[in-house]
Amino acid sequence: MLAAPVAEIPRDGRYLFEPKWDGFRCLVFAEPGNVRLQSRTGKPLDRYFPEIRAAFDEHLAAPAVLDGELVVVRRDEDGDRLDWDALSERIHPADSRVRALAEATPAVFVAFDLLADGETDRTGEPQQRRRDLLTGLGLDHERLRTTPATRDPDTAADWFRVFEGAGLDGIIGKPLDGPYRPGKRTAVKIKHSRTADCVVAGLRWHTGTEPGTAVGSLLLGLHDEQHVLHHVGVVGAFPAAQRRELAGELAPLITGEPHPWLGDHATDGRRLPGSINRWRSSAQPWEPLRPERVVEVGYDHTEGAAPARFRHTTRFVRWRPDRDPDSCGYAQLAEPARYDLEGVLRGGADRSRGDDRTG
Repeated sequence: MLAAPVAEIPRDGRYLFEPKWDGFRCLVFAEPGNVRLQSRTGKPLDRYFPEIRAAFDEHLAAPAVLDGELVVVRRDEDGDRLDWDALSERIHPADSRVRALAEATPAVFVAFDLLADGETDRTGEPQQRRRDLLTGLGLDHERLRTTPATRDPDTAADWFRVFEGAGLDGIIGKPLDGPYRPGKRTAVKIKHSRTADCVVAGLRWHTGTEPGTAVGSLLLGLHDEQHVLHHVGVVGAFPAAQRRELAGELAPLITGEPHPWLGDHATDGRRLPGSINRWRSSAQPWEPLRPERVVEVGYDHTEGAAPARFRHTTRFVRWRPDRDPDSCGYAQLAEPARYDLEGVLRGGADRSRGDDRTG
């Protein structure tokens, strides 16, 4: 089941609210001696998370089908928070590496829906009933947890504000009387959104078009405190006409060296576009642009240790001809106050009034 974005938390009393976890969506088909993990797109995840399979074998006595999120928790002196980079590294082709990562950065499965128990299909039953059955499973172990939930929109608003500091992504609202409808956006989601002014320092041509005729995406950069320009993400999703207009508008800026992302940067820790990694065996082509233009983009999250990057493709807001590219730095990125992840799992930031939180 999916969720459609909305601007505000609904206050009509029809929703059960949960934190929006930022990990790998995962369906679990569990019965004694046989546990299967499946991604939202239907791909098997079993081999990458052996510690989760072992936890279900140990703690779930009866067969069940669960919907939830796989996350990895990073612990430091400021408390626990989600670690997307460590989670991404768990998808590795080498069995030896998979086993080592399961020990070094073990995952947690956070359950937020029950689709079947025993031989009974629960997908046609109301959300509140499925929630009651889910909490009855008692998933409160080191590797298996149950997401907190509340019917109080004020508590949900508190969660939206403070839980971001633990690495969470926003709030999900599920109709209390609604069934589980796979592939349908019957739930709603309220996500964090911010803007940043970025240097446009490169582009990629639109797939399926002649190079030079349509822009696919613009490559974005931000300066660190040493004024090193790092690649932080892309902005795309332009209408076809705008793609063609951008191709002509930006063509005079296409350049060779010197360019901040060309040449040897092996020693300065600079984030560069198109580099080879375990997801990509060859460099991704791009065109360098003289870093003279500034664009304001919308983003939801950053990821990675400094220098950070945008988690997802950003959204075009407007050009900023009034901004000096040299002034576009990391300092403008908002950093939420830290919040301990264990507080999220305990349903922290509760209100004493009107909260019928479960789980």
